[in-house]
Amino acid sequence: MDNQQRFEEVYAQYKAAASEQAYQEAAQGNASDGKEQIVAVRKNDDGDLIAFQTNTGRQLDYVTALQEAKAGKLAHVDVFHKYGRDILRSEPDGIKENNLDQLPSF
Repeated sequence: MDNQQRFEEVYAQYKAAASEQAYQEAAQGNASDGKEQIVAVRKNDDGDLIAFQTNTGRQLDYVTALQEAKAGKLAHVDVFHKYGRDILRSEPDGIKENNLDQLPSF
């Protein structure tokens, strides 16, 4: 086995272990401490997220969701500033399926 193959094999093992660890941590961290969780999204024709539905059934426009996330009322989301504006995103946890963009539509 040459070095390139060995490097790739070690990296593949690392990624597999990290992925498994991410799922375990997410399962342990699913307790939302009473905070609402976003469970579905609405997109515009360009594919941009424009609204969110929580596990309690509330539907939030983008600005309201940003305000609630900043106030710590929504679980498993972060707000960061980029492109001159605040942006809502899922907490990075290594699990693609729970990213806001991957959630079901409402």
